Amino acid sequence: MGDNRKNLQRSETMLTAALLAAAGGFLDAYTYLCRGGVFANAQTGNIVLLGIHLAQREWRLAAYYLIPIGAFALGVVAAEAVKARCVRPAGRLHWRHFTLGMEILILTLAAFLPRGEWDTAVNVLVSFTCAVQVESFRKFRGNAFASTMCTGNLRSGTEALYHGLRRKDGALVEKGVRYYGVIGCFVAGAALGGAVSAVFPQRGILMAAALQLGAFLWMCRRAPKKETSGV
Repeated sequence: MGDNRKNLQRSETMLTAALLAAAGGFLDAYTYLCRGGVFANAQTGNIVLLGIHLAQREWRLAAYYLIPIGAFALGVVAAEAVKARCVRPAGRLHWRHFTLGMEILILTLAAFLPRGEWDTAVNVLVSFTCAVQVESFRKFRGNAFASTMCTGNLRSGTEALYHGLRRKDGALVEKGVRYYGVIGCFVAGAALGGAVSAVFPQRGILMAAALQLGAFLWMCRRAPKKETSGV
């Protein structure tokens, strides 16, 4: 695939991508099942509904969908602001540690907000968190990907598999398989979200925070001398 495992930052390893994709799938299942039947990870559906309600002159409903969209945009800004401030790594900590730590704290807070009247607030927090994650972790093994949605991963993986099989290029086939592996982790996270949410409908979101914590700890491990100093 043209990338050397020894030269990878830990934030771009397959394990990090797998854990974050599982967290992304979990969050989508959780908000759908436990917080009002919505998908808070991606904003395409909210933007479509915003347009529909604007066309129907339902201004109040249209404004409602601006809330998660705005939260997602703020999440992107927050990730970039942290990146700009943390120019140099602080020991083993890198700017991605700070954004991931922020995500974990926000999801932990969301776990203590009661269901029902606080569902909108939780969905806003999840939208913000997912934006921070997707902006902070944009590559795995040198390839662009998204950890909180699957459309781009599905396109990239299928494209790589098609060209790999057509050209008999093992590196491209491997690339495609890895993309499908990330999608599989997202599906596994969603399945776990469904199972956990049925038992812990409010605080089950802590499992997503635990998956993110796993990625955080993996990124904190001391890198071998031949690895790059980044995470």
